[in-house]
Amino acid sequence: MSMEMDKELRASGEDYLEAVLILGQRMGQVRAIDVAQYLGYAKTSVSHGLRLLREGGFLTRDADGYLYLTEAGRGTAEKIYAKHRFFARWLIEAGVAPDVAEKDACRMEHAISEESFQRLMQALEQPLKTLTDGSSKLSKV
Repeated sequence: MSMEMDKELRASGEDYLEAVLILGQRMGQVRAIDVAQYLGYAKTSVSHGLRLLREGGFLTRDADGYLYLTEAGRGTAEKIYAKHRFFARWLIEAGVAPDVAEKDACRMEHAISEESFQRLMQALEQPLKTLTDGSSKLSKV
């Protein structure tokens, strides 16, 4: 895996990076076992995925087994986590149960392109009025 594959990381790799980011914020130091427990995956699967991310330049690991995001890894993790928070928040505000919203947000964060995500964020920041007053592109659909 090379740094150019940042956009092509599989969902599991993105989940691992996101977990390292979140756990690092909560705990300070993160090991593979922490990621496995957080995600509810087998440690062997997580260890393999984390090794691939290290080889790809997204993570480093020190002699004590603690994981650290590289600049590329942090950038990817922050983008994924931002998408997750955005979708979870909007789903919950729309009345979706929080546990369902979290699961759906996890799937949505991997499926949407960066361009579509940015446009959706911009559209939702505008007043709802634009969707109903005829000035919206949606009113022409």
